[in-house]
Amino acid sequence: MLNKKEINTLYNIKATPYMAKTIALVEEFVAQNNSNYLTVFDEIFRILNEAKSYVDEYLNERKTSGEIKDEKQALKSIAGNSFSLALVYIFLKNKETGNIRQDIFITSQISKVPSFKEVSVINVDGETQKPDCDLVIYSLNENKSLKKCMILSLKTSLRERAGQTYKWKLLMEIASSENSIKEKYNIEYNPEKMPLVAFATVNFYNEINNPQHRGMFKFFDKSFIAKPVDTDFIARMSTLPEYVNQNL
Repeated sequence: MLNKKEINTLYNIKATPYMAKTIALVEEFVAQNNSNYLTVFDEIFRILNEAKSYVDEYLNERKTSGEIKDEKQALKSIAGNSFSLALVYIFLKNKETGNIRQDIFITSQISKVPSFKEVSVINVDGETQKPDCDLVIYSLNENKSLKKCMILSLKTSLRERAGQTYKWKLLMEIASSENSIKEKYNIEYNPEKMPLVAFATVNFYNEINNPQHRGMFKFFDKSFIAKPVDTDFIARMSTLPEYVNQNL
């Protein structure tokens, strides 16, 4: 069962013009495969690709009407947003059908997460460092205080800024242990609850087999891929509900 805010989130995603075909394909897959929304997580790559022609048509209409000037940049922005919104939509549908605990939530609005500033801000000699964070998945105590949380970084491609996604995780490891680097750079970080730091990709350009990229995944608490792919260094996105149920 979803709360009012979650129901409203689903409504807003469905009402997003460039998401219409993506959501239709999600629901079509679930209906055709008698799925309970778990396995559709692994179809996000295929679904986003299949919906691309409809997104292109949407962008062409906006360009013709003068609403956008840089179509290439707009497409890049929509690709990232589509991945995030599709993931949130499928996550909430899994929660609605009982695959995810009722006290676990997902949001892109990090300001809405209780005590998130204390969990996510690391001070380096008076300056602040924040994580590359696209979504936060978190659980609440009965009094609505933060119980646990997972910072999730999303990438449609590993080509750009791949190295930046785990920089904060390494800094967190340094900041939460006694070491000479922490003292040298005057690093401060004392949250009551340590967050999990995870990574998810649709891997549009088949980059995960690059040795440098494979090494990157090892720095995260968990990495997910939105394809039906089985490897020993990254997990299928369909394992996300089980992971958050067990760890949050």
